[in-house]
Amino acid sequence: MGVTEAPQWLVPAFVRSAKAIGANAPTERIEDVAAGLVSSWTSADRRHHAIRHLVDVLASIDQLAEETHDPDAVRLAGWYHGAEFTSARRASYAHKGGEDPIAGAERARRELPTIGVPADVVDRIAAMVEQVHRHSAAASDVDAQALSDADLAGLAAEPQKYAEYLRNIRAEYAHIPAEDYLEARIAILQKLRARPRLFCSPMGQQWEEAARENLAAELTRLTDELDELERTGHEPDGEGAPAQTAAPTPHTGEGPQPRPRELSPERSLADVSTTTLGRAPRSQPRS
Repeated sequence: MGVTEAPQWLVPAFVRSAKAIGANAPTERIEDVAAGLVSSWTSADRRHHAIRHLVDVLASIDQLAEETHDPDAVRLAGWYHGAEFTSARRASYAHKGGEDPIAGAERARRELPTIGVPADVVDRIAAMVEQVHRHSAAASDVDAQALSDADLAGLAAEPQKYAEYLRNIRAEYAHIPAEDYLEARIAILQKLRARPRLFCSPMGQQWEEAARENLAAELTRLTDELDELERTGHEPDGEGAPAQTAAPTPHTGEGPQPRPRELSPERSLADVSTTTLGRAPRSQPRS
């Protein structure tokens, strides 16, 4: 998706949520922090994990808000969960590509005190963001559960929107060789399907069935693509293939290289990742 203009309501929404959790800095200062976050979310290397993803996460948080203790704190955590991001080859192969919730939590700890958010609330938001890493929200933390589920909610998108999400994810990693990408993505899908539950909040359970249908269909297709690639040496055209018109990666100094021999699905592109969110999910699962 790349750089795109943020909706005009987005910065005011950040200001409202920040003030609701205790921010007491002048509005202009809060707007500056929001603008910096918008700039990060619209960086040129993003295709899926871009501003629309943030909007979708916030929309999903709204759907889950009534079961949270502090929905505005969850919304602020949504802003920070993917504020730090890289799709660089070196980071991807080192298991450090994609959204970086740990770095996002550190950023929240730096920035939120500058707009007057109380220290205990800052710690609470940072802790929620950290739990997005591996989507390991504590069973007793309903707010972190809601954030995690909002980030995964696009797995339940209707098929056309899910296909668009796959194209955008692949475009973010267009500089990664097809075989490496397919192996890593298949490993991620297998891990997701092995989970007893994808969604841990009570209201998030409405997305479980549709998400599992999407994952199963994608896994079947990617397994077939990998088999075809290994048999013929050519990547089949498919929903997850990078579009020919995709913008070039900003990492232009490094062309495709042979796959490292030590690469394994468990270590490669790990954060292509379970932070896999497309559009806003359907409000009800398919029948």
